[in-house]
Amino acid sequence: MKKYIFILLSVFLILIALSSCKKSFLDETNFSAYTPATLGDSLGFEASAIGLYNRFSLFLTKSDAQGWLSVWQIGTDIAYGGAGNVQGIETPYFNYEKLTNQDAAASFTWQWAYQLIGDANSLISIAENPSLGGMTQRNKNRIDGEARFFRAYAYNVLATCFGGVPVITKPLTAPKTDFVRAPLDTVNKLIETDLLFAAKNLPDIENVYKDSGGKKLYGRAHKEMAFQLLAETYLRMNKPALAEAQCDSVINGGKFKLVTTRYGVNASKPGDPFSDMFIKGNQRRLSGNTESIWVLEQENPATIAGGQTGSPQQRRQWGAAYYQIAGMALADSLGGRGICRLRLNNWVLYQLYEPGDMRNSRFNIRRHYWYNDPNPTYASKYGTMVPYAGTDTMIRICPSTTKWGEFDPNNTFGFNMVKDFTLMRFGETYLLKAEAQFKQGNTDGAAASLNVIRGRANASLITGANVTMDFILDERVRELVGEENRRMTLMRTGTLVDRVSRLNHDVGAPNQITNLAAKNLLLPIPLTEIQLNKDAVLEQNPGY
Repeated sequence: MKKYIFILLSVFLILIALSSCKKSFLDETNFSAYTPATLGDSLGFEASAIGLYNRFSLFLTKSDAQGWLSVWQIGTDIAYGGAGNVQGIETPYFNYEKLTNQDAAASFTWQWAYQLIGDANSLISIAENPSLGGMTQRNKNRIDGEARFFRAYAYNVLATCFGGVPVITKPLTAPKTDFVRAPLDTVNKLIETDLLFAAKNLPDIENVYKDSGGKKLYGRAHKEMAFQLLAETYLRMNKPALAEAQCDSVINGGKFKLVTTRYGVNASKPGDPFSDMFIKGNQRRLSGNTESIWVLEQENPATIAGGQTGSPQQRRQWGAAYYQIAGMALADSLGGRGICRLRLNNWVLYQLYEPGDMRNSRFNIRRHYWYNDPNPTYASKYGTMVPYAGTDTMIRICPSTTKWGEFDPNNTFGFNMVKDFTLMRFGETYLLKAEAQFKQGNTDGAAASLNVIRGRANASLITGANVTMDFILDERVRELVGEENRRMTLMRTGTLVDRVSRLNHDVGAPNQITNLAAKNLLLPIPLTEIQLNKDAVLEQNPGY
């Protein structure tokens, strides 16, 4: 919806037009620039499809605003901003009085989504052009399904965060200033249609694209990704029976299984099966991770097809700044260099898990540190436990998840994180199914689904009498803390205000949550979008 989207799409249109003009001695054929419009074959489609992953990844790697990732975690029921390390963009998400129609995070979310939608629309329109040759219809449908998956993903983010929004399904060929918000049902129908098409036309995970050497590119879109996203979408739409069916498509397909035994790069070292999934090098299916449904992959120094770009900040967000304590040195075993932009609250750290739950082991939530600097200056401390004292517990030795640990001895400062992102995994499939079953009144079935992941974690098994929506949301934290977008989960389920009010009020914590209200179940429509839309009314969400 910004002018550079229009410029990009206009370029696509011009290229299509030029390709249909009569040839002359001035015509040029450019074989170094690959777009569907210029090639009309598999190489062009491939180049444009990979561009969707690049665009998508920016939502996870916005390095020009390091507090961006905290927007989706602090001010919820699990975390607050680290002492002294709030960057700024996240401030309105714990001091909700400052969440206005000029909010930077809401604006970026809106712009990112429509940029991704614009890119997807361009690819969809070309793939569905019956006059375009160079590929079989099956392969064109496959690319079409890949683009539709990302369009649906973007619209699902918009629907969750803003409600009804303008629906755009064709490339824009000229500036448009008369957008209106479509009803939420219309947005939902488009998401459903796109994901059903994707599920039908994408390959399953064992038949994904291959590179030139024949290695499967598991990071590319496949039908199980569409099933999982559709399950979440149906839950937001309050269609639990359909959501359960999508979960069953993943569960009964036989392509995935929970990780229950040690594997991977540190299998011979202390740890447990749950922690193995998050060690650098263990995320991918090719690494032995049978639970990964969608992994956005990264390699150093270059990204790979279907991978991420940017400068990921997850380690710096979630990791403690232990190295600021005299006698402590940066170490791989301690997760590298974090700066504690957010801190898990006391409910998560001291009340959520029962004794023996693997997900709360020292390999998954680090609670203790030992002096490790071999410098003779600290010889008397070396190997002894660092005591908890004062504000150190808020930033320097605060308990933290180990899921984002990453260390490069050649880059100890570690501004960016070079580690794969696990975006969908099999454990969450059971959580989504349990939610769908609970919403249909099948509490015994929900308990059985939850017991699958609780059994893996050595947590006590439950019965249907234990299952409530709160219990399911608690279980999501136990299983997915540090992975899921917690804010969107609570917005999707309508539980943000209630759960934050009950669970995130640590006495003496920095950056206390204030002024949270029912209106915050949606974000404000960016004021700039409303002002630029001069020929129609783009209505604001209530209260903003």
